[in-house]
Amino acid sequence: MATMVARRREGYAHDVEIDGRHRILIDEPESKGGADSGPSPTRVLGASLAACTAITVEMYADRKGWDLGALEVEVEMDYDGPVPSEFTVTLRLPGGLTEEQLEGLRVIAGKCPVHRALAAETKVSITDRVAPA
Repeated sequence: MATMVARRREGYAHDVEIDGRHRILIDEPESKGGADSGPSPTRVLGASLAACTAITVEMYADRKGWDLGALEVEVEMDYDGPVPSEFTVTLRLPGGLTEEQLEGLRVIAGKCPVHRALAAETKVSITDRVAPA
């Protein structure tokens, strides 16, 4: 099980600890009342999709023995109010790949765990625990 904990820093800024060993500063932009001291939660979600897609594609290419060189994955998000309504993922791949290879990479890109979680509307349960004062 993975554990993430957000601890308030100041205003909307939070230090987020991941599995007790990684940390990310997350905030809201000034236009939303934050200090813009870090990316917003939805931007981190988009970044997670970009990174997960890149890693999934690279792992697949490695297994196939294909050199992808300087692969880039770009994620653009459209919003419906504060909630992302659509993610557009663009793979920037090297030239010289066959159409069959390109199709395999497009298919595997849609199978990264973050993509699958977003597309499936993964169950989220909210519980509360009152900490002793």
